[in-house]
Amino acid sequence: MPINPTSEFTESQSFNQWWLWALLIGLFGVSFYGLIQQLILEVPLGSKPLNNIGMIALNAFNLGLMGFFKWMRLDTRIDRDGIRMRFVPFLTKFHSWEDIQTIEVVHYGFVGGWGIRLFTAYGTVYNMRGAKGLAIRLKSGKKFLIGSQRSEALNQFIEQFPQKAA
Repeated sequence: MPINPTSEFTESQSFNQWWLWALLIGLFGVSFYGLIQQLILEVPLGSKPLNNIGMIALNAFNLGLMGFFKWMRLDTRIDRDGIRMRFVPFLTKFHSWEDIQTIEVVHYGFVGGWGIRLFTAYGTVYNMRGAKGLAIRLKSGKKFLIGSQRSEALNQFIEQFPQKAA
C-alpha cells in the first residue's frame, strides 16, 4: 500500500506514575518541613541538623528533581520520511526509511526500570512506562526500541511500511 504523505503516528509520554510523584512530593515535603522548622521556627531538625544553607540547598535540589521529572518526556513521530524520537532532555534520533531494515511492535517485558536502558536484547530501550514498544533494527546492525502506550494504534500504523517484520 502506498504511504499517504499526510499520515503520521505521534505519541508523547511522560513520567505520570502516581507512586513516582507521591515519592517525589513526599521527599520534598519532608525537606520543606525541615526548612520551616529550622528557618522560621528556629528549632534544629534532628541531633545533627544541616546548617541553614544546607537545608536551603536540599530543598532546592528536591524541587529541581521534581521539575526535572516533569520536564522529561519521550516523543515519537513516524511519517513518510522515517522515525523521529526525542527523549527530552537527553537525545534526539532520526532514521529515514532507507536506514531501517525491520520494525516490529513487541512486548519486551520489564527491562530493569524506565528511562534509557542499555545492553538489552533489543539494544538500547527508551521508555517511560509499560512493556510494549517499537523494536527497530537498522541496516547497519544497530537496534533500539521506543516504548509506547499506544501499541495497537502503532501496530496498525506501521502495517503500511515494507520494513514491517513478518
